[in-house]
Amino acid sequence: MGCGLIGQKRAAALGRARLVACADARPERAAALAHAAGAAVEHAVEPAVEPDAARLVARTDVDAVIVATTNDALAPTALAAVQAGKHVLVEKPGARSASELQPLIRAAAAAGVRVRVGFNHRYHPAIQKAHELVTSGALGPLMFVRGRYGHGGRVGYEREWRADPALSGGGELIDQGVHLIDLSRWMLGEFTETTGIAHTYFWRMPVDDNAFMLLRTAAQQTAMLHVSCTEWKNLFSFEIYGRDAKAHVEGLGGSYGVERLSFYQMRPEMGPPDTTIWEYPGPDRSWELEFAEFLEDIRLGRPVSPGLDDADAALRVVHAIYAQSRLPYGAALAPAE
Repeated sequence: MGCGLIGQKRAAALGRARLVACADARPERAAALAHAAGAAVEHAVEPAVEPDAARLVARTDVDAVIVATTNDALAPTALAAVQAGKHVLVEKPGARSASELQPLIRAAAAAGVRVRVGFNHRYHPAIQKAHELVTSGALGPLMFVRGRYGHGGRVGYEREWRADPALSGGGELIDQGVHLIDLSRWMLGEFTETTGIAHTYFWRMPVDDNAFMLLRTAAQQTAMLHVSCTEWKNLFSFEIYGRDAKAHVEGLGGSYGVERLSFYQMRPEMGPPDTTIWEYPGPDRSWELEFAEFLEDIRLGRPVSPGLDDADAALRVVHAIYAQSRLPYGAALAPAE
């Protein structure tokens, strides 16, 4: 469900799964994706085009549903799929707020289906390698994370759906910000303190174009994060600092530059560190790897990660910062108690 840019990326990354039906609020987009999917595989049956999500999730030949809609439709569409007994991959952030996510969390638990949230950045090879270094203890006890993520928008960006709080639930913080929040939590653990500010500096739109976060765990490990759509040269930088070493991920491929992991290991005498650099110049396979993991979730009946609990945690951070920034859309979309 949802056949725009992200829906197209998802359709191209299905691996051994087969696309059987498409739906979109704009039927011509669903038809275009169905035709492209049918033409991509020789002798394949072209996927059906359904008029709406209700018809799509009711199909008996559908086992799993990908929800790649605007943010306002993510949770209700995923909920309809879950109630129809389907497994779901729902795009990040999963909903416009934690409160909007709660019915989906309850329904997924009751139905016993798998619901994965599309935090595909976890599947970039440099980030996967950094997480491996963290979990192996190669960095020593973790101290803090510093992350920056941004793009420069485009002509007319302030008129796109992301600039409408009713559709998006917020601006840059709920868009790219949830990726940095999720990655930081994946590395450091649960955050117990949230401080930050979201503000609009440049774009003439009623949502934030920059957000600054200071998140802390119970052990006082800190994540310092900045997301921006006034980053005139696209940027991704994620640094993980331990007592013994530092891991620095740069780039995501494409306009963000070659994906690279630099590992700086402290020497006993300190001074310049021992340095190892891995580069990953190939195409972005995160979507494909993430979906393959989703298929394994279903096959093995195992808990999903990242799942709805991860989306809930990220959205609670988003709400706290919107509330501290006194932004009206943050107040309108309060988290559940």
